[in-house]
Amino acid sequence: MLFKVEVSFNKDYIKVEDAKIEIGIMSRPQGGKANLELIKKIAKHFGIPQSGVSLVSGHRSRDKVVSVSF
Repeated sequence: MLFKVEVSFNKDYIKVEDAKIEIGIMSRPQGGKANLELIKKIAKHFGIPQSGVSLVSGHRSRDKVVSVSF
């Protein structure tokens, strides 16, 4: 399933509503650290392994699209 993701920095939360996820991450957007934290938080929220979450687009943007395999 594809989700649109809006990222906020220096915050720690996750809100899922229909096909949209609003997420706050603490990592800085350097060297892929923020994207890795994003994947970990989404996987933990849905109770799936990290391999079940992949970043489809928006690697360098606050607006992303992720694929979640249940």
